[in-house]
Amino acid sequence: MHALDLVAGWPARSAVAGALVGRRGGGEGGGGPSGRESPSGREIRRGVLLAGTTGDADRPFPWASVTKLCTALAVLVAVEEGTIALSDPAGAPGATVAHLLAHASGLAPDRREPIAPPATRRIYSNAGYEVLGELLGDRAGMPVHEYVTEAVFVPLGMAGARLAPGASPAHGAEGTLCDLLALGAELLSPQLVSPETLAAATRVAFPRLPGVLPGFGRQDPNDWGLGFEIRDRKHPHWTGSCNSPATFGHFGRSGSFLWVDPEARIACGALSDQPFGPWAAAAWPVLSDAVMRTLGACARGPQRG
Repeated sequence: MHALDLVAGWPARSAVAGALVGRRGGGEGGGGPSGRESPSGREIRRGVLLAGTTGDADRPFPWASVTKLCTALAVLVAVEEGTIALSDPAGAPGATVAHLLAHASGLAPDRREPIAPPATRRIYSNAGYEVLGELLGDRAGMPVHEYVTEAVFVPLGMAGARLAPGASPAHGAEGTLCDLLALGAELLSPQLVSPETLAAATRVAFPRLPGVLPGFGRQDPNDWGLGFEIRDRKHPHWTGSCNSPATFGHFGRSGSFLWVDPEARIACGALSDQPFGPWAAAAWPVLSDAVMRTLGACARGPQRG
């Protein structure tokens, strides 16, 4: 897939990328994005085709905040199991598990100290995810790294993914491109949780909250789901102008990202050894648009803020 070759121009010693296409209707026949035929490629799970990769797909990289997608998915598994509830109090007076997932608890970015009432500002909080990890571990009767491994990594076949004992559930995971694409396939065609649960988690939670999107400045609104950052009409943004407003995912300071466009039924992920910076803010949208155009999903024109 030639669009992925753009990563060769990134200022990194090593960078890898891949893209997926989900068949409409979860694999019950039909075409790819926008009704077109899906690209030829192996089916990595029912209804999800590998459109292409570039680089060493088996080399592990740090995921940084892409870890939050794994932690959020583990929490959703726990919710469906009845281990934890989105409405459970957590983090600060008046805040809940749902507030922590959506960065709406009011906790400071890196301190377990409330700096705003819940559901008044979108404050991106690593501390909130660490509180969430501790609560999940307590309720499940095992450390959060074990729960994420058993609930997410093992059933998805993410053999190279690892959240080490004591590592932060906000930013401590590492894994390969194969692992990242396995996670992307789950988000395109969920099996660990119901489609209804994932759909609810990838809609805006606590709407119309202003806040700062790290690396891209203040956004009003700064929309987020339950663990998933939502593109909506944000500008600037790390996804492309061809991505629909419904696109969700996450990026990490380590030079990593994963997005899923549920309207186009396309996912794209990349890992690198070059930390996030102005280069990524410029290069990632270009790659995203190239992937969308190659897969025939940009006919509707750019989506701007």
